[in-house]
Amino acid sequence: MAHAAVLLVDDERFARTVYADYLRGAGYEVEVAEGAESALVQLAYRRYDVLLTDVILPGSKDGLELLDSAKQLDPNIGVIVITALDKVDPAVRAMRAGASDYLVKPVTPEALQLAVQRCLSTRVLLAENQALRAHLKLFETGQRLASNLDRDRLLPIALTAIAGEMGAGSAALFEKLADGAFVPSGAHGLEYTETAQLLEACRPALDALDAYGAAVTAVPLQPGPWPRGAHTAAVLTVVDEGALLGAAAVLVPGEIAPEPAERAAFLCRHLGIALHNLGRLKQVEHLAYLDDLTHLYNVRYLELALDRELGSGKPFSVLFMDLDRFKQVNDQHGHLSGSKLLVEVARVLRSCVRDEDVVVRYGGDEYVVLLVGIDSGGGLKVAERIRRTIEDHRFLSREGSRVRITASIGLASYPEHAQEKGEILELSDRAMYRGKRTNRNVVYMASKDLPPIPPGERERGP
Repeated sequence: MAHAAVLLVDDERFARTVYADYLRGAGYEVEVAEGAESALVQLAYRRYDVLLTDVILPGSKDGLELLDSAKQLDPNIGVIVITALDKVDPAVRAMRAGASDYLVKPVTPEALQLAVQRCLSTRVLLAENQALRAHLKLFETGQRLASNLDRDRLLPIALTAIAGEMGAGSAALFEKLADGAFVPSGAHGLEYTETAQLLEACRPALDALDAYGAAVTAVPLQPGPWPRGAHTAAVLTVVDEGALLGAAAVLVPGEIAPEPAERAAFLCRHLGIALHNLGRLKQVEHLAYLDDLTHLYNVRYLELALDRELGSGKPFSVLFMDLDRFKQVNDQHGHLSGSKLLVEVARVLRSCVRDEDVVVRYGGDEYVVLLVGIDSGGGLKVAERIRRTIEDHRFLSREGSRVRITASIGLASYPEHAQEKGEILELSDRAMYRGKRTNRNVVYMASKDLPPIPPGERERGP
């Protein structure tokens, strides 16, 4: 949309200048503000198509409060938030509050322009239907679907609305997997067996779908357990940004009427937007559980993983690992090389465990590995494999240093050694410390008689 008006809000002059130049070069009309207060003055003065704001702003209002105020002034304004990698939680809240998208600094020209184009495309889609006053209710339903980020609520609401537009009482959603297969993910007015039979009946049509093809395909149905004597399934594509996400199959009692099918297809487009946003939200939430340096999981995720395994009641083991004399690496090679070594250790750990196991950077040069479904015997074998692999590895070879380092590992298992989350971590930590107090480069098994770690005596790398 050429000449669309964009309000760019960022307290950094360099960012304002660079981002504004990006967008002006793409043909947008751009105005800038350095804080929420001045931005609200401009929003009250004129209409903008897109608000592009940093999450962290100076003054009494931050980017989330600016988003809320902007939506009150103009509910249809598109909002894109910019965040740093270590500030992903506000980005999650922003999307829940109605932001169309988020960008993680540093922002490239391509990513910035794509986000604005997507935001404007959504506005165009909504504006076209808003102009049709007779379809106001349809438009509002579409908005509710597009902004719904609760999957458990989204699918029943969407399928009920889509079926209702076509005068039907039954519908199912078949989502497309990465391998191209379609699977049922929701149903309205259908039992599980009926949904499975509907999938088989529609499979040839589903396999032939294309994101740029017909929005509605009629599939004649053979006699079967279909409600209300339906003999046709209307298969409606669910797409977003040129990607086929799935299809909604609606059981209609008669012929497929063009206008109801068009309205149902409109809702399917909004369902596509919502499913895309759910995927983006999942990505944002995933970032919140990653360590910035190593891209392993962080302690926050470890808490969730331990709760999950305790809830399953199945055995598991925890390995608490600390690098031996890591401070010497920093002293001899510098902190930058020390950070690179920590990243390299992360790669070594991943190579020693299965995909379902959880590898965590606990802090500094400490790591925790959660071995899913493995008791102490199996855990001891994995721990020894990790210890030996680290001992044999030559770190920082690309930098020409070929550093050798070892690790001390403590092992505690559920339910053998402990039944509580905190106790399992504590015992594995004590076992690791016992190994470091002996000859290091060892695996030490937890036991109830392990003494607590004396405050201040523990060797920790930065």
